[in-house]
Amino acid sequence: MKKQLLILTIAATAFAGCAKPSPIGLVDVNRIVTNWPLYQQYQTQLLIDQQSIAQSKSSDAAKAAQEQALQKKYAGITQQLTQQIRDAASKVAAKKDLKLVVTKEGVGYGGVDITPDVEKLMDISEKATPTSK
Repeated sequence: MKKQLLILTIAATAFAGCAKPSPIGLVDVNRIVTNWPLYQQYQTQLLIDQQSIAQSKSSDAAKAAQEQALQKKYAGITQQLTQQIRDAASKVAAKKDLKLVVTKEGVGYGGVDITPDVEKLMDISEKATPTSK
């Protein structure tokens, strides 16, 4: 009985190494935007633009119109940045033969984290983050 259990354990261990990797890729969007200088530049400029509108001596109606124009402008920029992440993730997924790529946020477990590969394609360097003790 012990011999059969040992053989089964060895076989299971051997086959575990042969299992196909997950066909699902994960991208940590929070990490990307934290480390992406282009995104950070747009965020900083958005804050400056919002403060400028708030501090202007324009009428409330004019401020509302400026704020709406600003939202429209940054919605377009957000779409462009999102598309850049999607394009990079698509290239990595094709290279790694992944069938699906989802954002890491909200995923409990599983999948292959392709964030470093996506960052590499986008020329993003990871910033050092403090480790929690």
